Amino acid sequence: MYAASVPVFQRYLGQLSRMVDAGAAQSCDLQARLVPDMLPLGLQIDIATQFSLRACAPLAGLEVPPFGQGSATFADLHARIDRAQAFLAALTPAQMAGSAQRLCTDQAGQATVTLPGEAFLAQYALPNFFFHLTSAYALLRQQGVPLGKADFDGWHQYG
Repeated sequence: MYAASVPVFQRYLGQLSRMVDAGAAQSCDLQARLVPDMLPLGLQIDIATQFSLRACAPLAGLEVPPFGQGSATFADLHARIDRAQAFLAALTPAQMAGSAQRLCTDQAGQATVTLPGEAFLAQYALPNFFFHLTSAYALLRQQGVPLGKADFDGWHQYG
């Protein structure tokens, strides 16, 4: 469970941090939305970051660390990502031993989700993390930030 969660979140929070840098360099609007009823860019980044903790803390048998109010600036977003990265770096595989069957609970809108750890990670936490990460990517692209698939995943290379 550790290998399927912590390194994945660490990698993609790193990618998100670089995308946040690109958005800051272009003075993007953190209140930008693709459509009026969508959450804004800053909140998409906040929620993606929070999902790394909302996934890994219960898998490690820990309380989810408090995150406070939303981020108002790109510096706030970076501080939030850095705190999440520090939390993840402190986790050990031993803390997640046996977590595939441990019941994990989270709030999903007005619904309470309780699933065994393996389903919690694979069917709930990772998809939600990537949903908000992708939404942030799309909002940055909409504002003219020159990002591509290589910036999103860090694996692809194009000439």
